[in-house]
Amino acid sequence: MNDFITLMTNSPVYFYSTVFIFSLLIGSFLNVVIYRFPKMLEQGWKRECREFLADELAKPNAQDEEQVITLSTPCSTCPNCQHEIRFYENIPVISWLFLRGKCSQCQVKISLRYPLVELTTAILSVVIAAHFGVTITTLFLLVLTWGLVALTLIDYDYMLLPDQITLPLLWLGLLVNINGAIVPLGDAVIGAVAGYMSLFSVFWLFKLLTGKEGMGHGDFKLVAVFGAWIGWQLLPLLILMASAVGAIIGISLMVLKNHQREQAIPFGPYLAIAGWITLLWGNGIWSWYLSTLV
Repeated sequence: MNDFITLMTNSPVYFYSTVFIFSLLIGSFLNVVIYRFPKMLEQGWKRECREFLADELAKPNAQDEEQVITLSTPCSTCPNCQHEIRFYENIPVISWLFLRGKCSQCQVKISLRYPLVELTTAILSVVIAAHFGVTITTLFLLVLTWGLVALTLIDYDYMLLPDQITLPLLWLGLLVNINGAIVPLGDAVIGAVAGYMSLFSVFWLFKLLTGKEGMGHGDFKLVAVFGAWIGWQLLPLLILMASAVGAIIGISLMVLKNHQREQAIPFGPYLAIAGWITLLWGNGIWSWYLSTLV
C-alpha cells in the first residue's frame, strides 16, 4: 500500500490517469443511479402507501405488478428495442464512440448525455486530485463530487434531492473535518446548521408572505452538506453564486423558451455547481469580492 501511495505521489501523470479512468467507470455507474434511483424510490413509496392504507384493492394484480428495479437489476437494455446491452457495449465513452451513438440492434440514437456524464465526472475528479493531491481528503472529496453529479441530474430530471444521497454526504463532511482536514470541526458543525437554517428561514418567510412553497426541503439539506464541508464563513458566497446563476438561467428560460413564470425550476443544480466551485476556490473568490466593495 505504501509503495502504491509513493508511486502516486512521485508520478503525477500516473496519479491523474488512474483517477481519470476510475472516475470514468464511476460516471458510467452514476448514469445508472440517475436513471434508476428515482424509479426505485417511486416503487418504494407505492409499496409503503399500500401497506399504510392496508387496501387490497390498491395492490396491483400479479399481471400488472411492476418489475422491481435495483441498481443491479434488471440488466441494462435499449429503451427502444429492449436489446440487452453487452459488457463491451458499456465501456465508458469508448463504446458510445464505437457504436457511433446508436444502438447496435435498432440503430436508434443513444443520448449524448451518457458519455458527457462520464467525461464530466472524470474531469471534475482530476481537478479535485490536482487541487488536493495524494491525500485521504482527496478520496473523500471525490465521493462528494460523484454524489453531486448524481444529485444535480436527478434534481434536473425529477425535482428531487434524495435524502439517501444527501444525508450521507452531510455526515461524511463532518467526519472529514473531525480533525480539521478542510475547516475546524466547530466551523463545520455551525456551517451545517447555518446552511440548513438559512434556506429554511427563506422558505418559511416566502410561504408566509405568498402562501406558496418557493423551494424544496432537499435544497436546505444540500446547503447543509456544503456547510459541513466548507464551514459557515463561505456560505454567503455559495448562496450568492447559486442565486445569481439561477436567476440568470431562469430569466433566460422565460425569454427564450417561453418558460412559464409559475413553473418550478430546480435549484439543486445551481447549489451543487456553486458549492463545488466554492469548495475549491471560495476563499480567493470571496476575498476578491470583498475587495471590490471597499
